Amino acid sequence: MTRPEIEGSIRTLEQAAAWLESLINVEKRPELSYTRFSLAPIEALLETLGHPERGLSILHVAGSKGKGSVALFAEAVLRAAGRRTGTFTSPHLERWTERFRIDGREVEDAALADAVGRVRPHAEALRAHGAGIGPTFFDATTAAALLLFREAGVDHVVLEVGLGGRLDSTNAVEPAVTCITSIEYEHTDRLGHTLAEIAAEKAGILKPRIPAVIGELPDEAQRVVETRAAALDVPLIRLGKELRVERLGGDLAGSRIRITEGARAVETQLAVLGAHQAANAALAAACARRLLAEGLAPEAIDEVVRVGLAGTLLPGRVEVLSREPWILVDAAHTAVSARALAEILRSIGRPVDLVLSISAGKDMESILSALLPCARSVTLTRAEATRSAAPDAIAAAVRVRAPELALRVVPNPHLALRAAHEALAPDGLLCATGSVYLAGIARQVLRERIPAERVAVTRQPG
Repeated sequence: MTRPEIEGSIRTLEQAAAWLESLINVEKRPELSYTRFSLAPIEALLETLGHPERGLSILHVAGSKGKGSVALFAEAVLRAAGRRTGTFTSPHLERWTERFRIDGREVEDAALADAVGRVRPHAEALRAHGAGIGPTFFDATTAAALLLFREAGVDHVVLEVGLGGRLDSTNAVEPAVTCITSIEYEHTDRLGHTLAEIAAEKAGILKPRIPAVIGELPDEAQRVVETRAAALDVPLIRLGKELRVERLGGDLAGSRIRITEGARAVETQLAVLGAHQAANAALAAACARRLLAEGLAPEAIDEVVRVGLAGTLLPGRVEVLSREPWILVDAAHTAVSARALAEILRSIGRPVDLVLSISAGKDMESILSALLPCARSVTLTRAEATRSAAPDAIAAAVRVRAPELALRVVPNPHLALRAAHEALAPDGLLCATGSVYLAGIARQVLRERIPAERVAVTRQPG
């Protein structure tokens, strides 16, 4: 975006987008050292805006994977209880406006443009007069979200961490509940090269005496989180200990699960694929239970958990676009999520044609180890010009692991998806995966190519 495009006040969504893209976008600038960033710019920005974060009942969600799913599950449960919600997630699938949701729907264009317009002069003043790095794209969008949520008078806010936790823009808030979904090797160039280092970054969202719900973590990571929690006197609710979930059954339509915490047990049907989503649903239920404890009896909370979880659909997360033939989109970008996807692909029992893009800094070897044994062919592409690994580098790794696998490199993701769809046999399964960026592009490209009568029944949550 050029500077003339964003001169003057912001009146439209296009002008808001132009100004936001002019900021340092950490998501798209991997060469910028993570250690250069701090909470100082977002804290200063929120102060100049009158602290829109204060007084909000906030669920703050971090994790290597699953945090977006937990955020949407929690939003659905809170809404089932009749509570008004504001939800801020990242990255987006198709439109940057998806990041801002009130009551389960994207914020209206005019309201979002107005919020960004009010953030802009404060952010630019800080950039002009402050020492060091000024507010980033994520600082500005976080601030705009909090402004919107305060002015909408929502009852609860669900904030998804963008990167890490300790230095993430969302960590400038005082939450009512925190959640760490999982810890794996990811963003090692920024978060650290050991699970303990990564866990320390995620555990940076824990706040003194504020309850935290955590998933089943590797021992090395668990020790770091528990040590940090003990130092801050944080009550922990741990999946597999204080909180349990059982998968009672499942098929290609979803799963039946039972969530147990203390004396409370709730059974419900999830309308999403994947055994791993049972854990995400349980974490979301435990978080929502704490937000709803004031005002609802335990029995009433049980019912809204059941109803809310059952009604949740998760765009871009093992999302079935078509069953004739099978077309599936998944944002799997870690080793564990890739293994979960591979299990689903095997259960469908069709020859699998992969379209794959992997973001830089991810555990490429583990992702390939999980997915390649499922594949009949693989098309490698680059979903995001600066954040995605070079397709030729992925191709070299694929050839080492699966030299006989049919392989092609199509750097343009739109062309890659179209070519893979054109080559899809009636008995095949096309799966686009490896990153959120590719999942978003795939939803756009592939839905346009599926006849209306063959589109699977899907919708945005809410």
